[in-house]
Amino acid sequence: MSTEDCNNPMDPSCMASLKHWGKPIRKKRLSTMDREVSVDCGWGRLIFGQTFKDPKRLAEAIRKEKWGRRDIAMYMRDPHVVISYAPQELFIDPSLTYRLDFKNYRVPQQEATGVLVRPIRASDDEQELNRIYRSWGMLPSYEGFYSTAVKNEALCILVAIAPDTGAIIGAITGVDHRKAMHDPDNGTSLWALAVDQHCGFARVGETLVRELIMSFMERERSFIDLSVMHTNSEAIALYDKLGFEQVPVYVIKKKNPINEPLFLGPDPEDKLNIYARIITDEARRRGIGVNVLDCENGFFELGLGGRRIVCRESLSELTSAIAMSRCDDKAVTRRLLKKTGIRVPAQKVITSSEEAVEFLRRHRKVVVKPARGEQGAGVFVDLDSENEVLEAFTKAGKICDKVIMERYVSGEDLRLIVIDYKHVASAVRRPASIRGNDLLSVRDLIAKQSRRRAAATDGESTIPLDEETCRTIKRQGYCLDDILPEGETLVVRKTANLHTGGTIHDVTNQIHPSLIQAAETAARALQIPVVGFDFLVPDLDGPDYVFIEANERPGLANHEPQPTAERFIDLLFPQTRSFAETKA
Repeated sequence: MSTEDCNNPMDPSCMASLKHWGKPIRKKRLSTMDREVSVDCGWGRLIFGQTFKDPKRLAEAIRKEKWGRRDIAMYMRDPHVVISYAPQELFIDPSLTYRLDFKNYRVPQQEATGVLVRPIRASDDEQELNRIYRSWGMLPSYEGFYSTAVKNEALCILVAIAPDTGAIIGAITGVDHRKAMHDPDNGTSLWALAVDQHCGFARVGETLVRELIMSFMERERSFIDLSVMHTNSEAIALYDKLGFEQVPVYVIKKKNPINEPLFLGPDPEDKLNIYARIITDEARRRGIGVNVLDCENGFFELGLGGRRIVCRESLSELTSAIAMSRCDDKAVTRRLLKKTGIRVPAQKVITSSEEAVEFLRRHRKVVVKPARGEQGAGVFVDLDSENEVLEAFTKAGKICDKVIMERYVSGEDLRLIVIDYKHVASAVRRPASIRGNDLLSVRDLIAKQSRRRAAATDGESTIPLDEETCRTIKRQGYCLDDILPEGETLVVRKTANLHTGGTIHDVTNQIHPSLIQAAETAARALQIPVVGFDFLVPDLDGPDYVFIEANERPGLANHEPQPTAERFIDLLFPQTRSFAETKA
């Protein structure tokens, strides 16, 4: 008796208790299997690996997965050979395959659950079905799928209906391999079993599985297979109860953001900082091994095949010691780039107080900084008095015995990232600032803003309450204990360095082509494959700039969503580029 023929769908005689659909199918001689077959299951394709003669063709078929879908390839003879054609893009799913031979299946002698199970109808609520799948973290079907699925003889989609409300409370998808590709083994498979977490009925999932089994038995099929994650102990217990046995059948999937946890594996026990982690995460996505060497200082080794590269965040072995030394000394950097036509501000290495005062008198506003240093340490900006310059000269000399003075140039602080001699990302860096509320002191507002910056940057960005911060505040007529008026913005640092509380804003698609050309020219002049350049620009969309300095270990994490980590791994392991292109 078909439940479609029941006048009252809530009648107990129509409940799922060994009632099934359709006329029995007479046994036919198994014909030759079709070739290169896949079945659209809504969430993705089920690709029959045994229908592909060439493993390379199968690998290509899996790689054609549409964005936002999850294709599954099964029954291939040699899964390792298939993966060898795209090892950065494909992986063997860590799932187990279970099979129920229908000869061994026994119909249980138990009462029905009271839940109605029937084939899906084109009029069923597609959104409600997808809600159930999403609640379990499963992929929903695309819009309009079920209206076409009811016409596909290879699909057997059943839904469970609550007897009191008529609402859909569960669903299961079966694929008839005989209908799909003239399977000589006469098999079937089970997919996408999900039950509403709030339905209140017991054994709904078991009932759906049993009903699917019986429907395929009525078609005189031989067995049913399913794939279940090896950690899903509850589901495995159900399939053991029903008589399923594990078989050596494997599943291949394409690497994508949906199934990323399945192929990345557990995180390294040593937690790297965000600047290293953005790189190691991208490497692991591509199947590149990661070995953390020194967590505290950001050293790690990447390996693929016979290639091994040690990195410290974005600084790798591909950056030569010569290139690094050119960037390390700011005076050397400036001298080299000036020869190539890069615009640089007036600069001088200062060896005495007299030279410092004379340089200030000539340029009126100056910057004092150590020739070597990072993260803004010892950098003093916008100085216009002799006392400030001499004090800065002394402090910078404690960081490096070689001190530089530059003519101060106002403008936007622009960081440009160049990887493999191509511009990848640009961002404006703005100095730390606070906004008054008529309640809190400058000191308290700085502390609050510093906590926010630390939380947003994994502890990398904070505002130091040091002499430079006090000097910047004092120049604007305030001290740390003053109450800042409502709505007033106070810049508390002159430098826009991230490590001293600066903020960064992506402007990759806004800057003038002349700035990109200058950055790429500078990278080639320094012969450095990965570098961050600091420019000062009056307008982002204009061609004018002056070069400030080069950073041989730029923080790639500061430039998301631009693909800095992707381009970095492209440089280190160019054979994995196809994976990045497919992901994009």
